[in-house]
Amino acid sequence: MEPSPAGAEERGGRFRASEHQHARYNPLRDDWVLVSAHRVKRPWQGQLEKPPPEDVPRWDPDNPLCPGATRANGEVNPQYEGTFVFPNDFPALQPDAPEPDDSDHPLFQAAPARGVCKVMCFHPWSDLTLPLMSLPEIRAVVDAWAELATELGASYPWVQIFENKGAMMGCSNPHPHCQVWASSFLPNEARLEDRTQRQHLSQHGVPMLLEYAEQEARRKERLVVENADWLVVVPYWATWPYQTLLLPRRHVCRLQDLSDSERDNLASIMQRLLIKYDNLFEVSFPYSMGWHGAPTGPYLEEDCRHWQLHAHYYPPLLRSATVRKFMVGYEMLAQAQRDLTPEQAAERLRSLPEVHYKKRAEEV
Repeated sequence: MEPSPAGAEERGGRFRASEHQHARYNPLRDDWVLVSAHRVKRPWQGQLEKPPPEDVPRWDPDNPLCPGATRANGEVNPQYEGTFVFPNDFPALQPDAPEPDDSDHPLFQAAPARGVCKVMCFHPWSDLTLPLMSLPEIRAVVDAWAELATELGASYPWVQIFENKGAMMGCSNPHPHCQVWASSFLPNEARLEDRTQRQHLSQHGVPMLLEYAEQEARRKERLVVENADWLVVVPYWATWPYQTLLLPRRHVCRLQDLSDSERDNLASIMQRLLIKYDNLFEVSFPYSMGWHGAPTGPYLEEDCRHWQLHAHYYPPLLRSATVRKFMVGYEMLAQAQRDLTPEQAAERLRSLPEVHYKKRAEEV
């Protein structure tokens, strides 16, 4: 018998995703990610991050997000007791910016960009984060998100709700808050997801992420947490180590379309996910997250059935509270690459307790 050619065993059915590199397709972005799970075994001698401070004061008069504090523009915050929304003092988008001049060449194009930017504080206390807040407090955040999406979406095509948590993700203030940017245009990610979801509905007759949620709920291998209305998975095509996708079980296009029970269960599943995140390395887990739903403004009168509401969570930590995943080199110049399989990440998150490590310490 002649020896098998190199790689024949893998091609013959012995492939193991946890051992052998492979590429996975992301239908939502129409691109690919390289999965190289064996790389996580390599020793790390690179940069170590500083864990977030544990001694954040509950109230600080010099913190511009605290109740009663004076912000950079001289405005004094009210003594708020729940959520608090105010215009960003340093907005990236303004409603009355002049339009750029017409381009004299197709390689030098500019377009108008107008909008508004708001900041939303989740809670008056600076030493709290969402996983440590109560369910009614998180539900109030969900309601405030929906109100802003409705208010700004009445005139703007895109309303981007996003939270940068932790200094590692560029957050300069530990106070629990998010930002909401409404724009006169569809940003790149929105345009891309609009196209891919529209194509999927046209070709398959079902919204992409509704079908995907049904598949993941049945397969279970990438499922992290679930309840009657929602599920959280590490997506099959995840790029970041512990990236997750939060999906409703029914077809719903926008945050403001959620029922009371769906909002209650959203608060619950967010709390469960974020507790698991914190418990993973027993640290206030950094991430960037954001909601994607059907465009608004003029799109409210159009058929947007191809859209399915969802939230992306992009956390950078890989091995520990001090070792992160860097998106550089090959990732910037070729395509995204990850160091453990989505199934491994989901299993690890799924197995974590749903009581926050700080509360467990208090009980001891």
